[in-house]
Amino acid sequence: MKAPPGTKIQQSIENELVTVNGNAIKSNYKVKAFDKIIVFTSKSPESNEIIPENIPLNIVFEDDDILIINKPAGMVVHPGSGNYSGTLINGAAYYLQQQNPGIQEEDLPRFGLVHRIDKNTSGLLVMAKNPKAMADLAKQFFNHTVHRRYIALVWGDFEENEGTVIAHVGRHQRFRKLFTAYPDGDYGKDAITHYKVIERFNYVSLVECRLETGRTHQIRVHMQYIGHPLFNDDFYGGDKIVKGTVFNKYKQFVDNCFAICTRQALHAKELGFLYILPQKKTCYLPVICLKIYKQ
Repeated sequence: MKAPPGTKIQQSIENELVTVNGNAIKSNYKVKAFDKIIVFTSKSPESNEIIPENIPLNIVFEDDDILIINKPAGMVVHPGSGNYSGTLINGAAYYLQQQNPGIQEEDLPRFGLVHRIDKNTSGLLVMAKNPKAMADLAKQFFNHTVHRRYIALVWGDFEENEGTVIAHVGRHQRFRKLFTAYPDGDYGKDAITHYKVIERFNYVSLVECRLETGRTHQIRVHMQYIGHPLFNDDFYGGDKIVKGTVFNKYKQFVDNCFAICTRQALHAKELGFLYILPQKKTCYLPVICLKIYKQ
C-alpha cells in the first residue's frame, strides 16, 4: 500500500531532502513570500521501476551510507529510453537486495543516485544508501562543492600548459541528442572546466580536467569548443583525424588506435566530497584516487 502524499513529504522533510533558502527545515515551518524551496529526490524522471539484475560491479568503497563504484565504459548508469536493463542501477539494486533480502522492490529506487557518468565514459560514481546520505550528497552536488577530476586524451597540442573554459552548455537547438557550448550565456546552463596538460604526443594531448560544474557532456563539449575534441568521440567530431597528416600509414595508425580505444577517451579519476566516517576519521584511498574528506 502506498503512503499518502503528505506522509512522503513529511519523510522528505525529516530526511532533510527539503530545503528552504538553502537550509533544512522542520515540518512546522511556515512558507513566506519569495522563499526558495528545493526538494531533492533519488528517483529518476525517466523510470520509477528498477528491476534487480545480477550484474558484476567494481565496488571500490562501501559502508552503511554510501556505495562507490568504478563504472566501466559501455555501461549505462540508469534505465531510460532504449536502455531498460543491464544498467549500473539494475546491478546496484540486485547487490543491495542481496545485502537486505527483506527490502521491498518498491523501495529499491530510494537509494540515491546524485550524479551520472556518460555510457562510454569510465570512472568513479557515488550512490547513497539511505535518505540522510542522499540529502547530504545531493546538496554538495547542487552547490558544486564536489571535487571531480577527469583524465582525457584530446586532439591537438596546446600553446599553454593549463587554462579554463567558461561557456554555457545546453542542448543543440537542432540536433537534440547533442549538447553544445554557448559562450554568450544566452542559452543552456553555466559551466566551468579547468584543464591542465599532463603529456604531449604531437597530434594528441593527455589532459586533466577539473569540473566546477557538472553539466551533461561538459568536458566533451568544452574541449570541442576550444578545438580539442576528445579522441574517438563520435558525438563531437573526435572519431576522425583532426590533427596530423594525410598519409595512408598515419591514417592506418589512427584507425588501429580507434580499434583499441572504441569510445571517447575519458575517465573519471578522482571524486571528493565532505563525509564523516563512522570512526570519525578521514579516509584516503590513493590506489583508486578516491578522496573522502572529513567534514
